[in-house]
Amino acid sequence: MKNPMQGAALLGLAVTATAIAANDGFDTAIVPVANPIYFESALVQSEVRPLFAYHRLDSGLLGVGADAQVYAMQLRYAFTDRLAFIATRDGYTRIHLDNGTTLDGWNDLAAGLKYVAIQDTANQFAVTPGFTVTVPTGNSEVFQGEGKGRADLFVSAIKGWDRFHVNANVGGTVPFDADANTSNLRFNAMVDYACHRWFTPFVSYNSFLTVSDGNGLGLRSEGFDVINFGSSNASGRYQGAVGVGFRSHLTSSIDFGASYEVGVADSADIFKDRVTVDLVWKF
Repeated sequence: MKNPMQGAALLGLAVTATAIAANDGFDTAIVPVANPIYFESALVQSEVRPLFAYHRLDSGLLGVGADAQVYAMQLRYAFTDRLAFIATRDGYTRIHLDNGTTLDGWNDLAAGLKYVAIQDTANQFAVTPGFTVTVPTGNSEVFQGEGKGRADLFVSAIKGWDRFHVNANVGGTVPFDADANTSNLRFNAMVDYACHRWFTPFVSYNSFLTVSDGNGLGLRSEGFDVINFGSSNASGRYQGAVGVGFRSHLTSSIDFGASYEVGVADSADIFKDRVTVDLVWKF
């Protein structure tokens, strides 16, 4: 080739094209980063997922600014290519109030199953119902361990068009003790595009509707995902958060993800903004 620079550019394009072409369909699909407890992927895979979230609360909720840090580890194990065990909730939470008060303790545990009811790989389409049961094993100092536990039912779906994917999840939480915890409905969505194996950007939307009040704190907001306050003044309250981020396939078995979300409700909501990072080890 007469022009070395032109040859290098063509080689670079070829490498990039190969990296993308080697991963199409479900192979380029990513699992959600934002709202990892409730936004369950429609895909089944065995994985260990450590994660960290830094969450800021609107000052209008408690009358004082506050932030929370959550350290957690999720586990998913595929018994078959359709059936998987999922452990979605555990870890440790630390809450810091701007007045100097610090609260910390263990989170409740939750686990269940999911099953791919519809799997059309050729058309990049899957529908997966599932459930988890939350056991109140956590510490009350961080608003865990209340009531008799909760059941969560959900249906997840994914549809892909080459390197572009749409993910969705609808579900609901039913407490075994309606006085201690509220019941809720939710909707989650994410669109992503696999630009390269090392960079798949996404936009997400996670929403949460409180259906019934508990007899807990007199808040106009619920805990969105990690916490269920059992709020006594939140029935009918709709909460939402818009997020952006990316996931990177570092190796064939390890993914890194990061997201930033902003709450879209008023100042009395629990969700001001949140940063979430995770590492997915597939085995």
